[in-house]
Amino acid sequence: MSASRHFKVAEFLQPADGEPIRSVITESPDAVVVAWYVKPGQRLSPHNHPQGQDVWTVLASGGEYQLMADGASQPITTGDVLVAHRGEIHGVYNNGSEPLIFVSVVSPAAAGFELLETPQ
Repeated sequence: MSASRHFKVAEFLQPADGEPIRSVITESPDAVVVAWYVKPGQRLSPHNHPQGQDVWTVLASGGEYQLMADGASQPITTGDVLVAHRGEIHGVYNNGSEPLIFVSVVSPAAAGFELLETPQ
């Protein structure tokens, strides 16, 4: 198997204080694959992709996956696959005691990104 088609997620994880780091594993016009390492207490702000979808596969731990602009969420855990279709709000809060690790596939790569505006 070609090295450009086989990746180890652990090699891309970047623990950070503050905002979690978006670590691109690979990218083509069809999709961008990203590894996420979300520390306990960290959050990926709610957002959407106006021209595509975002699929998450949870590899470790869990948290609260935001589904709606009003903050409605559901618990997620290792092994879950989450799909945010075109324009659907999604984000996550790690309310656990272990790092939340997941892989995101945004398709197409030019799906765009819009942060949910929150009232001041």
